Amino acid sequence: MTTDLTNLAAEITIDPRQAIGIPLALIGAVFLSLGAQFQHRGVSKVEATTAQVSGGLNPRQLMLLLARPSWVFGTLMLGLAVVFQLTSLAFAPLLVVQPLGAVALVMTAILNARVSKVPLNRASKIAIAMCVGGVGLFVTVAAFTAVDKPVTDSDLITILAVLFVVLTGFALAFIFFRNRFQAIFYILGAGVLYGFVATLAKVVINRVRFSNFEWLTVLCLLGLLLAAVLGAYFVQNAYASGPPDLVIAGLTVVDPLVAVGIGIIVLGEASQAPAWAAVAFVIAGAIAIWGVFRLARYHPQFER
Repeated sequence: MTTDLTNLAAEITIDPRQAIGIPLALIGAVFLSLGAQFQHRGVSKVEATTAQVSGGLNPRQLMLLLARPSWVFGTLMLGLAVVFQLTSLAFAPLLVVQPLGAVALVMTAILNARVSKVPLNRASKIAIAMCVGGVGLFVTVAAFTAVDKPVTDSDLITILAVLFVVLTGFALAFIFFRNRFQAIFYILGAGVLYGFVATLAKVVINRVRFSNFEWLTVLCLLGLLLAAVLGAYFVQNAYASGPPDLVIAGLTVVDPLVAVGIGIIVLGEASQAPAWAAVAFVIAGAIAIWGVFRLARYHPQFER
């Protein structure tokens, strides 16, 4: 028995620096929730004073958003969320920091129910619990098994190549099929893109810390900005076609799963994780994703 416990302890590793990164990520989640609620209000008001959004927000509607105080304030809140998230990435691995955004889902669901005066039904509460529970299980396992790994130039080139394919695919899909898109597409698209944003941000932070700023780092920044801009546009369209808690549910599940997938497959952040951790990752991810689709199907604001 003692030997088994010793072997288990040897498999589990945790960096004390994560004690700093985790609370920073949680503060960022609070700002994310507030920013989502205010931005959703701004998009709703613009949509109410113009034609209903179909095929994506047009340039005039985007400019009108800049004149909405609620949208501008929400954008500032999201800016603070990004600052706290990027700072947390300097202390903890992607596997630990990214999933903590699920805290924003609970806050957004409560805020949206009060603001819209549409209480959550039982099916929605179960879906939210699945999202948070799945991500919570994931981050619990990751906190004890994930480690930071140096990103080689070949790893970075691989990430940028995959991002180029993803950006091209989403751009073509939007150009040819945007009139058929519903909230879930924009949510999934934004989540995927923000997953790459988080990964590239982590890379850039590490390279700047070690004075390794060269042409590949510049490409990282360019890819990060392109993914962030397209992701932000998708988020605004998601607000126009779905409630804010559904948008946050998708982002806080898809975003970390993509970032985590890159961390595991390319960066090797789970290279020291035991076999049981891999099984836990798969189960937790499946539960969280299922929760997002259940929320999209049973959300009370879609039933009214």
